[in-house]
Amino acid sequence: AGMDCAAGTEGKKEKSTAARVSEEGLPPPEVREETVYARFRALGIPWKTHIHAPVFTVEEAAALYAGQPGGHTKNLFLKDRKGGLWLVVARDDLTIDLNRLARQLGCQRFSFGAPELLLAHLGIAPGSVTPFALINDEAGTVRLVLDDGLLGFELLNFHPLRNDRTTAVTPGDLMRFVQATGHEPLITALPTRG
Repeated sequence: AGMDCAAGTEGKKEKSTAARVSEEGLPPPEVREETVYARFRALGIPWKTHIHAPVFTVEEAAALYAGQPGGHTKNLFLKDRKGGLWLVVARDDLTIDLNRLARQLGCQRFSFGAPELLLAHLGIAPGSVTPFALINDEAGTVRLVLDDGLLGFELLNFHPLRNDRTTAVTPGDLMRFVQATGHEPLITALPTRG
């Protein structure tokens, strides 16, 4: 399953944030999910989706892993000091050093992106952050950074624009999907803490 962070602490979900920014104004979850699957069909990408209770933390998602083979992820929606927006997709067990990552990418300090920015640019509410949401970033304002360790998995698991489903695709198909949205991912080794 994918886990995400936006305007919160990595690995934890702030319930007050999710309460403030709801899915109000967004298409229903079924419509958002079908948008992803329609793009998969158009690109000839096979996928498998698992239905489960909504998950918000790595711990909650870990309980699902036995029934979902492949790489499990965390997805960090970040903003740099100059206002640039970033989506960092990593293996769920990495503890990323965000200060070192910012320096590595040549930008000044990261903070978690506000839920309002997430809604405006990726068309999703906190709890559903995923690289599949790049389908909603038609202006190409969000830069995607992929953990190079993800490419070694046979399958990768992400939310299909809702956090009560997890959809598995191959790394190659993820790349095709992302490129079809007009984004060119930066694939790199992510600096870790500890």
